[in-house]
Amino acid sequence: MLRETQTNTSSYLIKQLPKATAFIDKEFKVVHASDTWVDYFDLNPDRVIGKTIHKLFGKVNPEWQEALENCLRGKQSAIEIERYFDSNKCEKWFEWVNIPWYDEGENIIGVILQVEDITKRVKNELEHEKLQLLLKEKSEIAKIGSWEYDAVADSLTWSDMTKKIHGVPLSYEPDIAKGVEFYKEGYSRNTISLAVHKAMVEGIPWNEKLQLVRADGNEIWVIAAGKPLFKNDEFIGLIGTFQDINESVISDLKTRENEKLLRTLIDNLPLNVFIKDKESRKILANKSEVSFCGFEDESQVIGKTDFDFYDKVTAKSNREEDLYVMQTLNPILSNETINVKKDGTVTTFMTSKLPLIGDNGKASGLVGISWDITDLKQKEQELRDLINVTSLQNKQLINFAHIVSHNLRSHTANFSMLLEFLINEKDEEEKKKILKMLTEASDNLLETLENLNEVVAISTNVNLEKKPTSLSKKIQKVEQNLNAFLKKNNATIINKVPDDIKIRVIPAYMDSILMNFITNSVKYKDPKRDPVITLSVNKNDQYTILSIEDNGLGIDLKKYGEKLFGMYKTFHHNSDARGIGLYISKNQIEAMNGKVMVCSEVGKGTTFNIYFNEKN
Repeated sequence: MLRETQTNTSSYLIKQLPKATAFIDKEFKVVHASDTWVDYFDLNPDRVIGKTIHKLFGKVNPEWQEALENCLRGKQSAIEIERYFDSNKCEKWFEWVNIPWYDEGENIIGVILQVEDITKRVKNELEHEKLQLLLKEKSEIAKIGSWEYDAVADSLTWSDMTKKIHGVPLSYEPDIAKGVEFYKEGYSRNTISLAVHKAMVEGIPWNEKLQLVRADGNEIWVIAAGKPLFKNDEFIGLIGTFQDINESVISDLKTRENEKLLRTLIDNLPLNVFIKDKESRKILANKSEVSFCGFEDESQVIGKTDFDFYDKVTAKSNREEDLYVMQTLNPILSNETINVKKDGTVTTFMTSKLPLIGDNGKASGLVGISWDITDLKQKEQELRDLINVTSLQNKQLINFAHIVSHNLRSHTANFSMLLEFLINEKDEEEKKKILKMLTEASDNLLETLENLNEVVAISTNVNLEKKPTSLSKKIQKVEQNLNAFLKKNNATIINKVPDDIKIRVIPAYMDSILMNFITNSVKYKDPKRDPVITLSVNKNDQYTILSIEDNGLGIDLKKYGEKLFGMYKTFHHNSDARGIGLYISKNQIEAMNGKVMVCSEVGKGTTFNIYFNEKN
């Protein structure tokens, strides 16, 4: 309550100050103002407090704006002299001083404006000369010239700077018609003619960026401003300024050309380039990025975030990356990312994100550069698959070479010994026995060659076409072909595979696989019980899994697990065992990009799980 009383007292005292004084805060709003200050500018006393000086005086000139901002930094401005026209269009001159306004803690909370009416003093010849010097200095620095038209005398006066801008001698005597003719024919001349007319008739001021043709023929850009003067509602003349902005305009044009060149470069890069603000909204996107987002025009992308283009998981991951870059100011370089669009399209990018750092040292956004490497990743996977196939074939080749070397050497040695016996044998009966043994050896060699030929056929036909095949019908067909064999061994097949299950396989391989596994289940039956073979199926994301379960002898996997699918490997004393069936079946399954796994317990039986690849 006490502070409020003090504030009201302060305001009351300031209102009575004999010198025109106003207190404005950091937002340039009037907090206190003396009655003299209000009267000077013919303001409404009830509409001053709380209003900004921009609203009270219209456009604030740059020098005064800069002086006020310097005061807010603690720098008192020099005395400034300004001309002002009141509501009656009466010319007044004021002397301004801007002083920093401090609170009790020595903190700057605004600016104190003190004004003195020096109209009479300015009209004094000495003060007028001083004013002219000040104006001339400002005019030279800013390349601003003034002019004044007296409608009563029909005379136009140009300042020295105005004449310099037009490229005419100081002795040049202008008039309204000549002044208009300096403007470039077309838009500039039409615009200034209409502006002068509206000012004279309707009292409308103007401020236009136009082109002048100087006396030497050179074209320049200027800002031409003018304001009508009225007295007792009667037009009495015009005042205005010229500012030479040619260098600025040329610089802007060059900047635009450079920006256009840079934009052309960005748009034609074979990369996705984008800029995001602090909220991860796109504020720039090149043609590749716009096209990738599914649009044709950049305006359709600007202002949108990744949540508008990608699924939630991808968009959330991208936002987290953006925040990391902007908060830590550490770039992310060549990061492999997978983006999933809302329509399910998956694209792999090599992405780099760099922070956009402002003058305050903080990030105002980021620049992103992405390279679509989807095709590259696909080729990389194809190469990896090729390497895997080559590696597998190399292992098979080594294994095959070992088998060929071992088996053919055995057959060769056997032939050699039998031939040597035959040559040295004199007894005809013994010779007949040896010849019989040579025939058997020849049959065994032929069987070995046929087995090896079948292995080669599987290994060299990895690209045979897979076709959709009914699994249940294949099982039924194999059961029919083995009907006599199954009856002889009292074997039962239980087919639990639904009729609608189809798998993509090489049909010939499928017949061989089912034949081998079913016959093996019967061959290695437990002598204490009749064989029962159960076939069932289930699926996962990539495979259809066929399970072939029997109640036979079982296999000691700890002892024979690593050799189970080897060529010519047998694990039971069965006279029919050749050790070739499982090896061939495994090769056929792997040739179709599948795999086979086994579970077994001695004395209880064995289950083979065959994984048929449905993806490739």
